[in-house]
Amino acid sequence: MFILRKLYCRTFQTAFRIALPVLPYRNPKVVDSTTKIPSILRKRHVDSVMIVTDAGVHGLGLIEPLKRALTKCDITYCVYDRTVPNPTIENVEEARKMYLKHDAQALIAFGGGSAMDCAKACGARIARPKKSLNEMGGILKVMRPIPLLIAVPTTAGMGSETTLAAVIKDPATNHKYAINDFPLIPRYAVLDYRVTMGLPKSITATTGMDALTHAVEAYIGRSTTAETRALAEEAVRLISQYLKRAYDDGSDREAREGMLRAAFCAGEAFSKSYVGYIHAVAHAVGGRYGTPHGLANAVILPIVLRMYGEACEAKLAKLAKIAGVARDCNTDEEAAELFISWIEEMNASMDIPDHLEEIREEDIPAMARYADKEGNPLYPVPVLMDREELEEIFFAVKGEE
Repeated sequence: MFILRKLYCRTFQTAFRIALPVLPYRNPKVVDSTTKIPSILRKRHVDSVMIVTDAGVHGLGLIEPLKRALTKCDITYCVYDRTVPNPTIENVEEARKMYLKHDAQALIAFGGGSAMDCAKACGARIARPKKSLNEMGGILKVMRPIPLLIAVPTTAGMGSETTLAAVIKDPATNHKYAINDFPLIPRYAVLDYRVTMGLPKSITATTGMDALTHAVEAYIGRSTTAETRALAEEAVRLISQYLKRAYDDGSDREAREGMLRAAFCAGEAFSKSYVGYIHAVAHAVGGRYGTPHGLANAVILPIVLRMYGEACEAKLAKLAKIAGVARDCNTDEEAAELFISWIEEMNASMDIPDHLEEIREEDIPAMARYADKEGNPLYPVPVLMDREELEEIFFAVKGEE
């Protein structure tokens, strides 16, 4: 990357870091059961809501206890369940029309990161009816309160229940972009382990590694604070303790609760300290091929950490000791390598591939441009990379060094 562009990126990132203490971040209020949602709605004088979910979650009956609780309290509801794994502009517009048709007053996002993103973007469109989603892509372009948003994660990974971001796919360009603004942070996060008990092993694995990616990228970046470092460390500790347990035994209540807490901590950490090129590359791959976000992050994570090299060795070494995979006697270089190897071993033990074979060489230049546009100058990464350097990541993820 050219020196002047590096200077611009680091200046931009420094300005954001200085502004962190005065930006209007807020943490969602945590609730431990979906059955407590009606009392929240009543206190806020809400008697009609829209539940945003997907067909899989709806079909499994996970929202039935919530439906019964709402009916018991005379709160009417409608359900939008057509959210796809990488939610599209069409999803958001359909949800918005349903919300308005049923005179809903609040949104309940019930599902994984896709349902959360769809609900947040729907809220943004309701708040800004004359502004398209494309026009709200980027930073601080909503700037108005959205309807009350309650988030119920059914996976322990994305952390969207605590973040200010919604990632949407534009089918016309096969490109995913993020809408980032403070009104998108949910008011309540319902961390109910019961709705995660039936998760398939593959989703438990990839969403768990997604949470690890959030924690690691927040931790190794250059915009950390004492608060976000502590949150990221707690997330890594919990993931190292509980992810494989949750994968091996989906009915392990303690493991499920631990992973929900880990995802929440990681989400809070990266909301304030941001992510990095792992996410930029994953968004480009997901937009082009529909690759699930957690799977993409899991595969890309160790590859990019090795490319960063010594720039993040000291921080990875500390995480390695927190995860219990390195000792005080190890050098930073040794401990960092042990941490990356542990990530690869975790992936392998949960049948996560080490490459993404769907990547086509002819698509890499365009995806690298998207990743460059997303990552620079916003993401405070340990090592700045331009489009040509980002192409090397895509080739490595494809399996070609």
